[in-house]
Amino acid sequence: MRAVVVSRAGGPEVLELKTIPTPAPVEGQVLIRVRAFGLNRAELFTRQGDSPSVKFPRVIGIECVGEVVAAPGTALQPGQKVAAMMGGMGREFDGSYAEYTRVPADHVFPLETDLDWAVLGALPEMFQTTNGSLTVGLELQPGETLLIRGGTSSIGRTAAVLAKQLGATVIATSRSEAKAQALLDAPDSPVDHTIVDTGSIASAVRERWPGGVDRVLELVGTATLLDSLKCARPGGVVCMTGILGSSWSLPGFTPMGDIPTGVKLTSYSGGSGDVSLEALQGYVDAVAAGRTPVNLGRTFTLEELPEAHRYMEANKARGKLVVLV
Repeated sequence: MRAVVVSRAGGPEVLELKTIPTPAPVEGQVLIRVRAFGLNRAELFTRQGDSPSVKFPRVIGIECVGEVVAAPGTALQPGQKVAAMMGGMGREFDGSYAEYTRVPADHVFPLETDLDWAVLGALPEMFQTTNGSLTVGLELQPGETLLIRGGTSSIGRTAAVLAKQLGATVIATSRSEAKAQALLDAPDSPVDHTIVDTGSIASAVRERWPGGVDRVLELVGTATLLDSLKCARPGGVVCMTGILGSSWSLPGFTPMGDIPTGVKLTSYSGGSGDVSLEALQGYVDAVAAGRTPVNLGRTFTLEELPEAHRYMEANKARGKLVVLV
């Protein structure tokens, strides 16, 4: 089979298209014919060598959609449409940057849908991350105010949709005034308010919500985390999920000084165990019915993966990037 293999940490040039053996599943594993997969910043960091547990060479990629080829010892049938995500994909074992991938059955979800592969490929990890952040990380409740730091990203837009469905008031940030306005002007927009993100927005938030907001979903990362903590009310929660700012750590972080009294700081980096089949199928159905919009960006091929990583690394994406196999 054809697969994009990373033999050493480095830039996009280390993503090399090669021919390698097709894996053979044993009992409890599923061999999937990969049709599409979304691109994720976690894969960018793995490629750069920032995932300490990953040993090269490795086929990276933490999610995919496709069809079952074989699934010994499981209820899955050849030809069945499935999504797979997390559970060590692309880290502990070879992942989705290939024509076929072999995944433990616990991380495979059978789906019934007629969505095209490009749209379907955008959904699994985007739903897992946003749903987990809102329900596990933030424990968002109806009537609460949610500030999404990084609101124009694909994850941010999806989080806004799901948060609105949960009954929250949604505030989204963007570094661009035009993009912030576009969020508000979009048909059936789930965003109630926008703030132009200058890197320091706590004072602007406090002008509109003097007591602070109930929940903050931090998608930019450590670059804005301390400012996001100042946006939350006492008893409020800040959940760091994204690293759009491309920095894992926060030098000089002093919890007693940097975390306001009573504000809770958490993170979300969960996996497929936080997603039920019913919830994922419901999300897919809502997308298919037009009830939940999907912010799909560019699509690429396996051959174009180095270009796709350059595109992602340069923050050019205006929606979820998907590779069609």
